[in-house]
Amino acid sequence: MWLNPLFTTGYKRRLEEDDMFEVLAEDRSDRLGHDLQRYWDREFQKATKEMRTPRLSKVIIQCYWKSYAVLGLFTLVEALCLSSSAMGKTTTGQIVNLLSNDVNRFDDVTIFLHFLWVGPLQAAVVVGLLWLEIGPSCLAGMVVLMFLMPTQTMVGRLFSKFRSQTAVLTDSRIRTMNEVVSGIRIIKMYAWEKPFAALVSDIRRKEISKIMKSSYLRGLNMASFFCASKIIVFVTFTLYVLLGNKISASRVFVTVSLYTAVRLTVTLFFPNAIEKLFESRVSIRRIQSLDAPSLQNVSFSLKSNQLVAVIGPVGAGKSSLLSSILGELPAEKGVLKVKGQLTYAAQQPWVFPGSIRSNILFGKELNPQKYERTIRACALKRDLQLLPDGDQMLIGDRGATLSGGQKARVNLARAVYQDADIYLLDDPLSAVDAEVGRHLFEQCICGLLKNKPRILVTHQLQYLKAADQIVVLKEGHMVAKGTYTELQQSGVDFTSLLKKDEEDEQQQPAQDIPARSRTLSQNSVLSQTSSVQSVMDGDSLPAEPVQTLAEESRAQGTIGVRLYVKYLRAGASIVTLLAAIVLNLLAQVRSKSTGGWEFWMYFSFCLFCVVLLMLIFFKEFLISYILCVFSCLAAGRILNRFSKDIGQLDSNMPWTFVDFIQVFLQILGVIAVAASVIPWILIPVVPLLIVFIFLRRYFLQTSRDIKRLESTTRSPVFSHLSSSLQGLWTIRAFGAEERFQNTFDAHQDLHSEAWFLFLTTSRWFAVRLDFICAVFVTITTFGCVLLRDQLDAGSVGLALSYAVTLTGMFQWGVRQSAEVENMMTSVERAVEYTELESEAPWETQKHPPPNWPSKGLVTFDQVSFSYSPDGPTVLHNMSATFRPKEKVGIVGRTGAGKSSLVSALFRLAEPQGKIYIDGIVTSEIGLHDLRQKMSIIPQDPVLFTGSMRKNLDPFNQHTDEELWNALQEVQLKSAVEEMPGKLETVLAESGSNFSVGQRQLVCLARAILRKNRILIIDEATANVDPRYCKLTRASKGHDFTSYSTIHTEPRWLTQTVRKMKVFVLDAGEIHAYDEPYSLLQDPNGTFYKMVQQTGKQEAAALQSAAEQVYSNRSRANVPNGHAETADGNIVIFETAL
Repeated sequence: MWLNPLFTTGYKRRLEEDDMFEVLAEDRSDRLGHDLQRYWDREFQKATKEMRTPRLSKVIIQCYWKSYAVLGLFTLVEALCLSSSAMGKTTTGQIVNLLSNDVNRFDDVTIFLHFLWVGPLQAAVVVGLLWLEIGPSCLAGMVVLMFLMPTQTMVGRLFSKFRSQTAVLTDSRIRTMNEVVSGIRIIKMYAWEKPFAALVSDIRRKEISKIMKSSYLRGLNMASFFCASKIIVFVTFTLYVLLGNKISASRVFVTVSLYTAVRLTVTLFFPNAIEKLFESRVSIRRIQSLDAPSLQNVSFSLKSNQLVAVIGPVGAGKSSLLSSILGELPAEKGVLKVKGQLTYAAQQPWVFPGSIRSNILFGKELNPQKYERTIRACALKRDLQLLPDGDQMLIGDRGATLSGGQKARVNLARAVYQDADIYLLDDPLSAVDAEVGRHLFEQCICGLLKNKPRILVTHQLQYLKAADQIVVLKEGHMVAKGTYTELQQSGVDFTSLLKKDEEDEQQQPAQDIPARSRTLSQNSVLSQTSSVQSVMDGDSLPAEPVQTLAEESRAQGTIGVRLYVKYLRAGASIVTLLAAIVLNLLAQVRSKSTGGWEFWMYFSFCLFCVVLLMLIFFKEFLISYILCVFSCLAAGRILNRFSKDIGQLDSNMPWTFVDFIQVFLQILGVIAVAASVIPWILIPVVPLLIVFIFLRRYFLQTSRDIKRLESTTRSPVFSHLSSSLQGLWTIRAFGAEERFQNTFDAHQDLHSEAWFLFLTTSRWFAVRLDFICAVFVTITTFGCVLLRDQLDAGSVGLALSYAVTLTGMFQWGVRQSAEVENMMTSVERAVEYTELESEAPWETQKHPPPNWPSKGLVTFDQVSFSYSPDGPTVLHNMSATFRPKEKVGIVGRTGAGKSSLVSALFRLAEPQGKIYIDGIVTSEIGLHDLRQKMSIIPQDPVLFTGSMRKNLDPFNQHTDEELWNALQEVQLKSAVEEMPGKLETVLAESGSNFSVGQRQLVCLARAILRKNRILIIDEATANVDPRYCKLTRASKGHDFTSYSTIHTEPRWLTQTVRKMKVFVLDAGEIHAYDEPYSLLQDPNGTFYKMVQQTGKQEAAALQSAAEQVYSNRSRANVPNGHAETADGNIVIFETAL
């Protein structure tokens, strides 16, 4: 009765989260989790004493023999405790799959588990009653049942095997989807959509092949269900007659009724219980496989108030040193003693969904004075002033509303505000420009934190003079240690290193600037201001409106026939559908009941629908969205659809859909047979049907909304889990596990509210259906009594038998039809994404010449650019020409449009105006024809799970020799050769078994292999040391000297002054263009100011270098003369590292 008001509300309007009931105190996630953790700790200690492996299944039985839904919480607890070594073996996809699908197995097992003892008990009771009715003949039927039970148990074991194999493939699919969502920008720029679509398709087909084998086993169980009753009755009465007995209508009726009572329990629910039990065992083993954290001990000395700088080449072990101090790497030898609280700023900045302030406070209470000091020291004051909502602006999923530089400074501010005892700073200066970098070092690291012990990993050698101690690492070994003076005296070639790095660091602005420019303008979130403006007064760019992530969309109203047609047509044509229905109708004509073969035929067909729907969803729509769509979709929402919703369609939808079809056709058969014998039975059937239809409609008005709420409240759970896994080291370093678990508890409780209501409303519906069916049987019974003179005993028995059968079928059919509609919300959510805006076709009828572009001449003609139709214009009527072979650096304040220019070139959104490459308009050819002819070295290095070969050459277009040569060019050959599988070595998720610098070098190797005439370098040297910057310059000099290159916002100004030309952008318009030396003669110019901001010594060195390049370059040697735009402006965009 307590649900009646909810149904009344749901019938009148759409339900919202506020309409749901709060979770009971005893069902809250935190309480259940603490109880389970207590039992697990007890079992772990006991297992350790007994020298055995702790068993999670035993703990669950001891702690929660009534409820297993808490496994969702336990998965998060395990995730937050994953060691770094375990994370190398455990992917985000696996954990999301555990949370979405494996945990759900425990909901299923609770429904059927009792039938494991109810089935045999009920069978024993029925045997006793049948013995009284027909004597020992009943044993013949029981023998058949006893034969079916062990057979079904064996089938259950096979099902468990296929379930284990399916789960592994599902992990792989979701992991791949997570990587696609995270790296979609790079995938599009590389034109790698097809190989990734093929990869997902291949995994999906393997996954479905295992599911299909499981469906055949289900078909066997269903065949036994349909055939068992007929075989049992036949065997029983055959023996009864052979023993000399006569068959009477009353005995047949009683016997059939008793067998019918046990039929469902023994032949359907009992095998289902076995199947679900084995599924839950698989899930328990998968959850239990998550390892506990490993501690590692490393020897290191750090005194109070000291600044220790850690330097070394890429892959030297700098980040590993910090992770060992944090206890994140497995221990081998040595002793680690840490006195006091640690805090950590990661090399790759991590932010979580929430406000900027909440990211900085990170659970601490707000102290206004301390907070103000922190944001000023971290150069965030100006940025926050220019944001419409200030520090209350919401950060989107994956930090989508912040630039790379802003994320780095928020990341650093979080560490500073914690007021810890020891600070571990992993290259925090790599993502900011020269002026901000100097400000952070002087005002924050050596200012606000001057009285704290600090370990700073850096590539900016010009700051080493301020360090109390310098540690030099190489290949995991400490090769030198001492002060700056001591290292110089020891013979280390420090001066040359310092000079290179000083020049490089000055270019640091680049990363902050391009990252911010790219990310923010791309998402139309806000106008970025110069990072320099964060620390000094000056003119500021106007801020654009903040675009925060909206609530997840939720449909309303009925599902509609169109969606059913779309679902079914994903698997077959209309002709095939009609043929399948006709075949089943023919089967009904021959027999009232269908056979098992129809079941698995329909089951397989519906699975096929799911396969194609998912593949179409991914290949035709999701991966072809325009880039701004991904910025507006939280990763958790996408993973939710690809894990839970697709999992629902895999496991439950075909079963329920086929069951509904079976029951519907059986009802038609029963009515036809019953009406032919007793026509008057049709009289109560019609009102029964009307009542059922009305009750179904009334129920679905509420149930549909609750199911949709259940789906949308699930997304924050996945988003929080995904975000927590990305920031695992930071969370543990700050000791914030409990707070993040509490946040998860809140998300989980909200989802539990919706899930609990969905289950209870289903029970509400079932109780009312049972009542109506009881009324119908009662009316039929009294009708038989009233008509006893016109009916013989056989007709009465047949009427009552069919009445019971028909009501049961009506009830089950209505329930299953309602369940199908509820499950169709998963199809609805999948199809919803197919209706979002897609980008232009990958291929068109117009193809460029095979050798295009032969020169690399790029012309912008009145180009304006915006990342979305309703977004701000970030490039304004730009006309410019890139001449072949010249190297041009693009500079400008943050938000000037540097990365937007690259986005327009790659058509990540469609620009207005025309862009020509060797005379061909890029908008007239396919996206793949365009993007495959350009190479880009991205700022954020992205590697994908798979072999090194697939990461370098996903299309298999190059020989092994070419791959090795490319690795040799970037000096990664020896590192790859040391791997067990060499080129076939499978990389960890996101390439986490490589350092950030090594990942950037892999991206450089990709560019070398592509050998395109046009090369774009999007600040690709932020996380590598000066030696590797020199290496990349040499590599490009060898491979790309004859190619056109575009370098956005070079961080290392040493490279900029070596360019043929420097191009300055301001607010999306051309501000200045000339040779570096000429631009440095203008004291009011932007480029001149950028150089001066690096410091007097560095600025003098840069000016000297620019003058030398200028004097050595003869204007007669400038290739290809010049090209003019429509308005007569001559602009050259080309650069190399």
